[in-house]
Amino acid sequence: MMSFVRKFLIYTVLIFWTVVCIFPIYWTVTTSFKAAKDVYQREIIPWLQFQPIWKGWQSIGLSPSTIGEPSSTRDQFFKYASNTVSISFSAALLAAVIGSLAAYGLSRFNYRLGPWRNKDISFWFLSQLILPPVAIALPLLVLYRELDLLDTRVGLILVYTIMNLPIVIWIMRDQFSSIPVELEHAALVDGADIWQAFLRIVVPIAAPGFIAAFILSLVFSWNEYFFAVVLSGANSPTLPLLLASQTGSQGTQWWSIAALATAAITPLIIIGLILEKYIVKGLTAGAVK
Repeated sequence: MMSFVRKFLIYTVLIFWTVVCIFPIYWTVTTSFKAAKDVYQREIIPWLQFQPIWKGWQSIGLSPSTIGEPSSTRDQFFKYASNTVSISFSAALLAAVIGSLAAYGLSRFNYRLGPWRNKDISFWFLSQLILPPVAIALPLLVLYRELDLLDTRVGLILVYTIMNLPIVIWIMRDQFSSIPVELEHAALVDGADIWQAFLRIVVPIAAPGFIAAFILSLVFSWNEYFFAVVLSGANSPTLPLLLASQTGSQGTQWWSIAALATAAITPLIIIGLILEKYIVKGLTAGAVK
């Protein structure tokens, strides 16, 4: 009886937390199909409380009735989306590769930098997540102006790569630490060099962690707003800037924002569903030994 009660309570809590996590996405998607009166009346259930229409999607040129017609709003959306995809994927890949190399060194070799050891260096990387972006905004703005990187995709890729390195290093360090070093020693005995052992033995085993680090970096880069505002302009705007620009003198068009948000997060949801098992394996690496 106690076992049944325990399972019932656990599943009740899990179901409740699932609803809490998914409800904002549900609210966003349904809002994109609402009329203005339904938005302000806080209607939730389609077909029961309100009749879905394509108002939000029409406003951005992505409804069935407007998809084949010329639309400046749709062209603008695709421009922002193109920048977001290229910047986010490039930054995530760079962060995953560079962070993995740093994490491998911290997990396999002993470093000494004054009083600092490997654990201190690892904690220093993690502490960079605490640093508020506004603290480096002005120096970064001046540096980018001197290097002619303002309003460029390369400039955002570089800052997003640096921004994501701490989380990648921590994920991959635990991933590499869970792999027995004896496997690499065996490869070295068989004639492989250190790079061959790393690429042929360690990398395939650590692939789930690499994918998890890549996905997290992709999500953080995709949703980043502050540096996009400070460092981008007419040539390299991203989707968060487009979403923030949907307020005007006529008020906030929630249906348009909801449609844009739904279109913006759909690729991430699809990628997350496809790579779910790798994300779970990567994030739980080293948790059980």
